[in-house]
Amino acid sequence: MGRVKHFPRPSKSAANNTHEKKKRRFKRGTALQEIRKFQKDVKLLIPYAPFVRCVREITTQFSSLVTRWTPEALISLQEAAEDDLIRMFEAGMLCARHARRITLMKKDIELTRRLTGIGRLR
Repeated sequence: MGRVKHFPRPSKSAANNTHEKKKRRFKRGTALQEIRKFQKDVKLLIPYAPFVRCVREITTQFSSLVTRWTPEALISLQEAAEDDLIRMFEAGMLCARHARRITLMKKDIELTRRLTGIGRLR
């Protein structure tokens, strides 16, 4: 005798509640897979066009003399900015782990900035 696939019968309450959305649950370990994917990847994480707009906006606030940027300068500035951000997040995660938490919180970033001097005007 062959096997027969049995399907559960739909209940009456399930037939009436077809409009309700189910909560999406992520599989375990997908966050770690995503982290490993970004660690292996060598491309920049921040999109180029919004970064350039931000740089030009900040440049016009501080100086009206500098109006043009070479693409190489913008790319190197973006690489340096991403490197600093990644370093800050790594140090923030160390602060969170020290507090026996796995979630990065605002106070971890504030402590990191205070200890390393990132973002402080000199």
